Amino acid sequence: MILLPPNPRYYSAEHETFRATVRRFFEQEVAPHAEAWDEAGSFPRALYRRAAEAGLLQLGFPEEYGGVPCDAFHRMILTQERAWGGSGGVAAGLFSHTIGAPPIAAVGSAELKARVLPSILAGEKISALAITEPGGGSDVAALTTRAHREGGHYVVNGSKIYITSGMRADYITVAVRTGGSGAAGVSLLLIEGDTPGLSRTPLKKMGWWASDTAQLHFDNCRVPAANLIGEEGRGFAAIMKNFNHERLAMAAGACGYAQVCLHDAAAWARERRTFGKRLADHQVVRHQLVDMATRIEATRALLDELASRLDAGASPVAQIAMAKNFATRTFQFCADRAVQLLGGMGYMRGHRVERLYREVKVMTIGGGTEDIMKDLAAKQLAL
Repeated sequence: MILLPPNPRYYSAEHETFRATVRRFFEQEVAPHAEAWDEAGSFPRALYRRAAEAGLLQLGFPEEYGGVPCDAFHRMILTQERAWGGSGGVAAGLFSHTIGAPPIAAVGSAELKARVLPSILAGEKISALAITEPGGGSDVAALTTRAHREGGHYVVNGSKIYITSGMRADYITVAVRTGGSGAAGVSLLLIEGDTPGLSRTPLKKMGWWASDTAQLHFDNCRVPAANLIGEEGRGFAAIMKNFNHERLAMAAGACGYAQVCLHDAAAWARERRTFGKRLADHQVVRHQLVDMATRIEATRALLDELASRLDAGASPVAQIAMAKNFATRTFQFCADRAVQLLGGMGYMRGHRVERLYREVKVMTIGGGTEDIMKDLAAKQLAL
């Protein structure tokens, strides 16, 4: 093995069985098709059902709606091991419910949970989250998409942008302004994909091609009041909690992709021959591989410590923000080194490290940019 095995202090035999299940699914169901799906800009909807049948979509959701309870380490395994599919776009689209559905599970009414969660967790319906707007991203308290109450409905007007699974989502968890300015005026609504007045525009991206990304337009969309998620004016807190989970998942995913980059670079270095010997026999190449492994090991240790804190009931907001930055920088470094070591082959479309190199940047932006994460950590640490 290139890296040390998972720390037995944190990972049990049950964890490792789950790790093998996740890796097997992505190696068999995703990796062989990653290039074709990337070029097509989509992946088959049937993959959601297959992932549900493998027990991957239900993790962390309530049992009464088809979910499976788990600890933070199971979540960490899921987000790291799906990297072996070699496509961040597939992973982002397939698991868009992990940012779209948690607010429903956390603060939605019993009726709303029973109505939508079972079909999402069974892979029958697709869930998405819509927070970012054309005029702003991380400043959620300043959002402008408005919803006003008319009898038994909310009427929604506005736009959202950069929405993962935005083109084909059946259920969209949307942040709207139901009150005055600031955080106290923000609420969450579940808007169904076939709602009249909802239009969607596909967006083209640098990476994550297999994940559909959309701009959403709401033109007098009438949404049943029963689709309010939680209490009116209390959406901001649910969004912030959701952001923390998303950021930790992105950090874990970045660590997984970094490990895939190291794996592919090391495999190439063992096979490729230059000047009469393997690349791996050149000291400078071995040192680059060690630099990659060192950063990955440090990232894994940081993430394991964070998962332990979460399971102990802590809410390490600053540390999650720092971990996201640290992990995505690790991924960035490893993807760059992998492409460099593969040389011309690493620059060719169709190779896994080329795809991952294109996908690095979204990891440093999504869920909050590096600068936003630093500012958040500084505030939490009272610096």
